[in-house]
Order: sequence, then structure tokens, then C-alpha cells
Amino acid sequence: MSDKLKNTPNEMDDDFGATFITLTSEDGEELELEYLDTIEYQGNVYMAFFPTVPDDVDPDTLDDDEEYGLIIMKVVDVDGEEQLTTLDSDEELEEVYQQFMEVLFEDEEE
Repeated sequence: MSDKLKNTPNEMDDDFGATFITLTSEDGEELELEYLDTIEYQGNVYMAFFPTVPDDVDPDTLDDDEEYGLIIMKVVDVDGEEQLTTLDSDEELEEVYQQFMEVLFEDEEE
């Protein structure tokens, strides 16, 4: 998957209240994600997602190697259009991940 991904309009799942987006890489590969949250950190906007499990895959049979964990992406402005991109470094990823975890744990405590 390439670094810059374009998102299609959000689709709302009325049964569960979840928001899903489909990202398309520069190679044309599509990835459907479930939106979790958005935070601002050090002047940047970050969004957290979980990838959806394809309908033809039983979630109980997924290997540990399968990548269905938390995905964090940065919102960037490209020619006046907001796009999502992967983070620049492992350090940035770790810092932003910790920020999302703090927010999620605060929400659980309330």
C-alpha cells in the first residue's frame, strides 16, 4: 500500500452506528476501515481506524500474522484537498498511539 491514500465519502451503518470509509491507494488497491476517533497532537490531525474483516473470512480463524489491528493515519493537505497518509516514523507512530490510548482509557473511565 502506498503512503498517500484517498478516502471516499463516509458511509454510515445505521444498524450499528459505525462509520466506514474506503481508502484507495495510488495502485488502486482498496481497503475498508472502521473509523474510531480523531485527535490533534503537536499541530497535526490523526485518525484511528480498524480494518474490516472481509465477509468471506471467519474472524475466529485469523492468524496473528493477519494485520487487523489499529491503524493510525495523519491528515495532510495536498493541493487544498485533505488526504490520509501513513506516519513518517516509528517514533511518531508510538507517540500518537499513546495519545489515542489515553483518550480511549479516559472514555472508559467516564
